[in-house]
Order: sequence, then structure tokens, then C-alpha cells
Amino acid sequence: MRVLLQLRPSPDVVAAVADPSVSTAAADVADPLPGVVVDPSFSPVVVPRPVPGAGGDPLSLNQPLTFSFAADEASVLVRGEISDDETSTRITLLPTLRPDVVGVFADPMIERGLTCGGTPPVGDWRDVERLLRVAELSGDGLDGSGVALAVLDTGINSAHVARHLGRDVTVDERRSWKPSGVQGRAGEFPVDHGTMCAFDALIAAPRASLIDVPVLLSRRPGGSALDGLLSDAVAAFAHLRTVLEAQPAASRSLVVSNSWGSFSPSWDFPVGHPGNYSDNPAHPFNLIVSSLERAGADVLFAAGNCGRDCPDGRCAYPDRPITGANSHPRVLSIGGVDTRGERVGYSSQGPGRLVARKPDLCAYTHFSGSRAFGDDEADSGTSAACPVTAGLVAAVRTRWPSSRLSPAQLRTLLRRTADDRSDIGFDHDHGYGVVDAAGILASLRRRAERAL
Repeated sequence: MRVLLQLRPSPDVVAAVADPSVSTAAADVADPLPGVVVDPSFSPVVVPRPVPGAGGDPLSLNQPLTFSFAADEASVLVRGEISDDETSTRITLLPTLRPDVVGVFADPMIERGLTCGGTPPVGDWRDVERLLRVAELSGDGLDGSGVALAVLDTGINSAHVARHLGRDVTVDERRSWKPSGVQGRAGEFPVDHGTMCAFDALIAAPRASLIDVPVLLSRRPGGSALDGLLSDAVAAFAHLRTVLEAQPAASRSLVVSNSWGSFSPSWDFPVGHPGNYSDNPAHPFNLIVSSLERAGADVLFAAGNCGRDCPDGRCAYPDRPITGANSHPRVLSIGGVDTRGERVGYSSQGPGRLVARKPDLCAYTHFSGSRAFGDDEADSGTSAACPVTAGLVAAVRTRWPSSRLSPAQLRTLLRRTADDRSDIGFDHDHGYGVVDAAGILASLRRRAERAL
């Protein structure tokens, strides 16, 4: 089975891996490890060390943290394979046999989130455009101009998106990224799930610059149930950090839309195992998500399609299906409602596994839009709701970069202005409510007036 190995090599090696101008390979980081076949196709990734405030817990993601990339504090991830019949032995022995092995973690399979539905669309993307007050957003100069919007999915077909939106689409090929072995150019991938996500993100942010990250195309046939793709998401997030840090600090903005997740505990180590992903804040991917948010990125994840009314057929968690980074306290976890404001039955309910108060919000889904799956098929699932919200966030970022409104402040703003759908505030069906663009606009205008 495939695993992620967290190593602490010498500081000069860590510094080389952290330097984007230096090309490093797994062989530069990992000496031969007993019983492990290191994957040479996976470029090493630096994992920053979380640094809590005084008296804080470095493994708690729900508190203020800074992240150190210092060569004598950070560690490095490589990908490897361990024989299935020796898994438990190797996982236990490696950190004791080799002092440079920090930990061995699950590399679970991740998949796009389709709906279990089959019901016809409810409204179309023009209804979503109206509900998101796109004309008013544009009138306030909030159209996504200059904002980088990364879509981590199956790749984007920009010609299809442009044709059905009726406007030009910008894909930033230079800042896009793909896993090793994936063929194709940014913006020219076959029409599929990622094209739907790109279309839906551009409803509210038509002038955003798309970063195409086809992380879900790196499928590998065969292997065990843990032969997955999270390692490629780790590498993608590391790339996005270089994208973010290359931007001027005063105008920094990066929105990251993730319409995928892990559906089954059979793809993971058991809860409580140190290599577990679903419930483990110390998993390297969960730490990397934190560090990217801390650097100024807005990270959004679909809540998933494991709602009790109509769960996706792959859903195998008996309860609390919002797992891993989809339930991260520093991301927006997005559930789904239709254009009438009714919760769709497949939208996953909380509590989440890393933090209980998930999902954060609901947004619009199950509408006629991209036609990525046919003229009569809806853009559906929380897979559509997530990029719809990411587009709204990108629109805000046009004039409100992270230096002016931090990701944490923006999450608070979206939660506080949401249209509450319960009698008690937060609930595990809708989170804090349905995104309310009118409330967001009103709040931003008040902030701007106070700044004068």
C-alpha cells in the first residue's frame, strides 16, 4: 500500500527542498528504508512545523498558529509503498528504527463528489447569478479581476466553459500545475467534473484568473484500498504556496476550491492510529492546509454528498462523514441548497471530524449550468456549491486582499451574514446558513466607509 513518509533530513536538504529554484528528488531526501519502496515520481514536499502561542497545543488546528519553514525545524514528505502483509509491522517499526523518520501517514484515495440524485435541475445558472447579486457585486468593482482562483479537480476545458458562459475565460497556464504522469495542457482537459467546477466558480467572479490543478487525474490502477491520491493534493498545495508567496504582500489573494474528499474508512488508517487522516490534525496534509491559509489563501472544501436523506453510494462512514480537510477549522466547508433555498438531500451533515461545527455554510447547487455531463444534467452535489462559494469569495477579493481582510475575517463575515435556516443559529444541516451576497455587500460597504 502507498503511504506518506515524513522525514527530518539534514537542514541543508530541507533548505534545498524548500527552494523552488532547486530541483530535488526523493533519492536526495530518503536513504534506503527497510521494507519501503520510495516513489521516485513524487517530488519531496516541505511540511512546516506548527508553532502555537504560549501554552498552546501544536496539534490543535482550532487556535492561532504560526508555521516555521526554517531548515532546522521543518520536515519533508516523500511517498512510498509498503507490502500489504507487513503494514502494521513496518508502520510501528520505522520511526524506532530510523531517527530521521518522523511518522508514516495514510495516503487515502480521494474522489470527486458527484450526486446520488437523478432529479432534474432546479433553475439555472442565471438564477444563481441573480441570487448571488452578481450585478451589484460588479457595480462595486467585485468581479474577480486580478484574483487567482485555483480549481483542484479533473482539469478544466476552458473552451467549453467560455462557450456556455458566453464570455472569455482566463486560465493561467504558467501558474497551473499537474501531478507527475498526467498528460494534457492547462485549460485543455476533457470536459468533466473540473470543467463544471470552473464554470460554477466564474458565475460570481467572471474575471478571475483560473489556476488549473488536475489533481484527480492521477489515478493509478490496481493496488490496495489505500492506493490513493492525497499525496498529489499535498504536492498541489505546496505549489500553491509558491504561487501565493510570489504575489505582492499588499495585494495577495488566492482562492482554492476543492470539490473532493475521502468517502470510506477503508481508504484510511483506523481512527486513533498515528497515521490516520480523517480525524488527525497532525496529518501532514491537514498541517499544510493550515499553513496555506495562514499565508493568506482562502481554502474551500465541499462538505460531501453523504447526507442522510440521499447518500452517495460510496459513503461508508456510519456517522460524521465530513472528514479530514473537508472538516478543517481553517477552511470553509460548503453544503448545498437548491435555487429555492431548500437543502438538497445528499448534502452531508455535521458534526465534522476535525472540528464539530461543520458545514460552515450552504450555497446553490443542482441547477442547469455548465452542461458538462449533458444538456439535461444539473451541476449538482456539494461539488457545485463549493465553487459557487469560491467564486463569491474571489469576487470579494477583487478589492479586499488578504492584507485588508484576512481569510479568518472573511470566513467570519460570510458566517455572520448568512441567511440562517434554523431557530437556534448554527445547525448541522445548514451550518450558519445560506450565503447571502446582499449581507456581504452591505458589510463590506460599512467597512469601507469606516476606513475613510
